Amino acid sequence: MAIVAGVDSSTQSCKVVLCDADTGEILDQARAPHPDGTAVPAESWWQALCTAGDGLLDRADAVAIAGQQHGLVALDTDGRPVRDALLWNDTRSAAAAQELIAELGGPQVWADAVGSVPLAAFTVTKLRWLADHEPEAADRTHRVLLPHDYLTWRLRGGPSDPTVEPTTDRGEASGTGYWSPATGRYREDLLAHAFRGRTPELPRVAGPAEAVGQAPGGALVAAGTGDNAGAALGLGIADGDVVISLGTSGTVYIRAAAPSADATGAIAGFADATGAFLPLVCTLNAARVLDATAALLGVDSTGLETLARQAPPGSDGVVMLPYLSGERTPNLPQATGSLHGLRPETLRPSHIARAAVEGMLCNVADALDHLRAAGIPIQRVLLIGGAARSALVAELTAQIFGLTVTVPEPNEYVALGAARQAAWALSGTAQPPSWPAHTIAEVRAPSDGGAIGRRVRAAYDSARQALYAG
Repeated sequence: MAIVAGVDSSTQSCKVVLCDADTGEILDQARAPHPDGTAVPAESWWQALCTAGDGLLDRADAVAIAGQQHGLVALDTDGRPVRDALLWNDTRSAAAAQELIAELGGPQVWADAVGSVPLAAFTVTKLRWLADHEPEAADRTHRVLLPHDYLTWRLRGGPSDPTVEPTTDRGEASGTGYWSPATGRYREDLLAHAFRGRTPELPRVAGPAEAVGQAPGGALVAAGTGDNAGAALGLGIADGDVVISLGTSGTVYIRAAAPSADATGAIAGFADATGAFLPLVCTLNAARVLDATAALLGVDSTGLETLARQAPPGSDGVVMLPYLSGERTPNLPQATGSLHGLRPETLRPSHIARAAVEGMLCNVADALDHLRAAGIPIQRVLLIGGAARSALVAELTAQIFGLTVTVPEPNEYVALGAARQAAWALSGTAQPPSWPAHTIAEVRAPSDGGAIGRRVRAAYDSARQALYAG
């Protein structure tokens, strides 16, 4: 039996799963934490991978790494980071994003060039921030990698072995702002413009099923990918399948046969890990909203659900705008969370709890609307992520979205997708192996035709418009 390992190097932790290459059955798994913050030492990711992978990676015949997207790992000529890595959720480059959009002729130019309009999350905006605010570090930057690129390179022996060529994949490269999913090529002119004339080396973009090298123990190392593309591969989604992932951030993405180019900037025109495309809308605030609300009310996740069920749909007019960490969609990087519609009779834990769930889901429903508006056909909706384990969240997702929602079995889908990619590279076949998917629930679309959901969303939209006029 061949054994493969998949790694999910996420914002909060590193998870490693060991799987049967033929069936996808998880044989073993482990995890290790990452430091908090929006700028962290890249070395901490490597140490976490070594800890979580201890006793697992040496059992694998092949391994692949999926990692948090975007980010900036800037390395000097010796392969050492010139500063702490800037993560996707670091919003200090929000002004740089606006500068770059204006300098190159507006959002349509960017959408046509690289499939996306730059936001603070994108690597290209972080390079502009680095050039303007830390020019000495920018001058020392010889190579630019993303988190997954860095770990794959380290796993293969870099930087101690200078012959190891850094690699990335289509899914990761499409989140930089200087690689085009439509052409499959870097736009080094955009990179140089953003980085004030500097032209650092970039990783080679490997093919979906390509083996890019070997780990020290001899295991084949596959290309790896970004976390969303990894989860899509782990779920085995088909064209028209929408995934709503409620983790630290909220993401809504769909597998598509053709690239997208949304000039509004809401849809990121990503590639996936199979050779297709993954148009994606991202919010910065999802499960964290529920965690913070539970902490405020002095309960755990189960207690929050119990409280929320005690309030009626719409929370008697109480609305939460869940922008606790600023927001990416809508593009409000400086926004904060807020509660609206409080009255003496609604200033209760139950109403605040339900408003938190409804506010989070209304924000994500707005994200799905962008895909609908782009004319991308939707066949099926899958709900994953930590918050999806709540039965109430699944019920309210169907109610607010007005759609039937399928809830796959809770699992480490990003790591599973990486493991499936490793099995694909190991097999040398034209398509990834077929691993069975397991569903634990299907919540039917509401019988009222979505009337309650529309009322909840209308109240949410009214509060958002009143505060942010957009």
